[in-house]
Amino acid sequence: MRQRAWWLVAIVVGLLLAMASTHLLTAPPDVRAGNAPGQFDAGRAKARLARVLGDEAPHPADTVASDYVRDRLIGQLRAMGLSPRVQERFTCNNLFKSRGVACARVRNVLVTIGPAEGRHLLINSHYDSVPVGPGASDAGMGVAAMMEVAALLKDRPLARPVTFLFNEGEELGLVGARAFLEGDPLAGRVDSLINLEARGVRGPVNMFETSVPNVAAVRVFREAVERPVANSLAVSAYRQLPNYTDVNTFEGRGWLTLNFAPIGNETRYHSPTDDLAGLDLRTLQHMGDQTLALAAKLASGPAPAQVGGEQLFMDVAGRTLVTLPLLAGAVLLGLLVVVFAVAAWKRRALVGLAVVVASVVLGTGLAWLGLTVVGAIRSGQFWRAQPGWTEAAVYAGVIAATLLMLALARRMKVRQLRSAFWLFFTVLGAAVGWFAPGGLIYFLFPPLVMAVGLLLGRWWKAGETVAAVLAALLLWLTLGGMLGLLEEMLNGGPMWLFAVLGALVLLPLVIEAKPLVDGLSRKAVVLGALALAVLAWLPPLFVVRYSADRQQQFTLQYVVDPQARQPVWSIVNDRAPLPASFERFGRWELGRLPLGTRMRWIAPAPPQPGFALPRAVLVDQGEVPGGRRLRFRLEANGADNVTLVVPEERKLIAAGTPGALRTFDREATDGPWTLSCTGRSCDGAVVELVAAKGPLPIMVLGTHWRLPPAAAPLLAAKPEHAQPQYLPHATILVGRLRV
Repeated sequence: MRQRAWWLVAIVVGLLLAMASTHLLTAPPDVRAGNAPGQFDAGRAKARLARVLGDEAPHPADTVASDYVRDRLIGQLRAMGLSPRVQERFTCNNLFKSRGVACARVRNVLVTIGPAEGRHLLINSHYDSVPVGPGASDAGMGVAAMMEVAALLKDRPLARPVTFLFNEGEELGLVGARAFLEGDPLAGRVDSLINLEARGVRGPVNMFETSVPNVAAVRVFREAVERPVANSLAVSAYRQLPNYTDVNTFEGRGWLTLNFAPIGNETRYHSPTDDLAGLDLRTLQHMGDQTLALAAKLASGPAPAQVGGEQLFMDVAGRTLVTLPLLAGAVLLGLLVVVFAVAAWKRRALVGLAVVVASVVLGTGLAWLGLTVVGAIRSGQFWRAQPGWTEAAVYAGVIAATLLMLALARRMKVRQLRSAFWLFFTVLGAAVGWFAPGGLIYFLFPPLVMAVGLLLGRWWKAGETVAAVLAALLLWLTLGGMLGLLEEMLNGGPMWLFAVLGALVLLPLVIEAKPLVDGLSRKAVVLGALALAVLAWLPPLFVVRYSADRQQQFTLQYVVDPQARQPVWSIVNDRAPLPASFERFGRWELGRLPLGTRMRWIAPAPPQPGFALPRAVLVDQGEVPGGRRLRFRLEANGADNVTLVVPEERKLIAAGTPGALRTFDREATDGPWTLSCTGRSCDGAVVELVAAKGPLPIMVLGTHWRLPPAAAPLLAAKPEHAQPQYLPHATILVGRLRV
């Protein structure tokens, strides 16, 4: 009995180690010690980027800092023997999947190599950054990769032209991409696109979006790239998310498209630590190798003809890409559902199905309970610095829940539970495929191995067991690898979601350990499972919450709203309590401001000189079908950004500049309607709204990317490892009008 207990303990430890190592399955390749002629050199690419970024100051579009970066970028391109040109345009673009339109004056830098005739391959990234950080990875990494690829391809005999678009204004709402489409004749000669983005600073570079239909794009990717990290589930899921990249602006052109981005350590993304020190050379190497291989292939002849149909695809440990037609995958999954339904029926395994479902539900419940209890003791994102400990606790809860269910299901045989699990797994796959068809790829091959094992078991007694173990290992290799990527992408939570996906990977292996569970007393298993579920949460209780590499979000704002009469300090963080030293600055309470629905810490602030309210002066109006047109002249009064906000209960039809209106996205999420303008050119700019008839209340927000001197003591008192992320330290002034 004691020996069985130790074997069970060893299996539990092994499973936790296996789940902790899923991220290694898709780790980017090491940087080469030496490069052969014509190979991508990550060190050289990063050195060029360092020269372009200079002092690594934030450089949003249409700012003096962006001018400096652009000048250095042009200098680097010329030093490489290329002939860059600049396209300048004031334009507006939809904020896709939201009720917003963004405007700015942008200056794109373009370089074309290869023959003068032919359809162009466009390689695109952006050189502007957010106001809060230097953007070394987002999207300096793309800029670095493009410069190196251009240097390597410029002397090769290409069958058609390749254009490198270093665009400005992506961070404002893909404005640079819109300027290229509307203002550059070359846009009409493009038929293929490689887009380079970033949502992190390290890890593998994922191919996460393709053109639709995807057959031609996936085929090119599979044939060209040696170390692919991609799956059709991510592509389907991305289409449902509110995120967007330049591809959203380009997608209406029908180009063959491949979109790439790393997602490792999102805590540095859109923050001051998105700097050169945080940029991983291995990640840059992975991006560069893929971009060079694809560019060389696509530039070697005409773009592949786009054909109908959809391909399912996934990488296996970042070494090869498996593809399958969507229709074939759907048919195969349907057959597998039937196979396991018949097996479960013949084996009277419906009770086993209840055991499987209960294990998933209880495991998820234990994860939620653990997060709630620890979160009550350590508020905020307590896992941010070392997420692995919290992830391990979540998976330990899943294992504990399954052991508890197995202890209660003494009479169930392993063969019954196998059939029940794989029936549950394939039915779940069908449900996933209904909402995200690309996800079918993860629900085919492991159950197919198990189905072969059911057949093999008729002639070879151990055949089913061997197949069950192989199917479980294949599941860890494929779905586990995807889960490792998801852990990076969902660094901010919800952490309990990992219990659901982790259960799919863990259950078939825990089920195989049922003979060990049956050999122990029920009391011993129950007590051991409960101890595992509780003790696993001890490390998250004590490990550091934030570190220099993974800092706490902390954005300080000074907000002036004359309607409220009292200026306020606003701190946006993860709702963790402020340090005790902040009590001397006033009484802080969690609340909301007119700036949005996000909860923040708010305290009264003293009036500060040097800021004036922004204005939107009505200069013209008129009737249009279904509503009225309102034209305003913006007076920024020193603000870096001016945003007009209309309550969501009113209806805006379009917004933009005279003669260049953008209709609001039909698939937009709920929320207020906005028209924003960023940069020097906004002061005096004329913008236009088309609204439904009736009075229109408008809030005018002016954002200065600086704080008044009175903010210095607050910044000095902030927690040690805290920095702004997504939102910069800023002064925000609120004006209002009604038209």
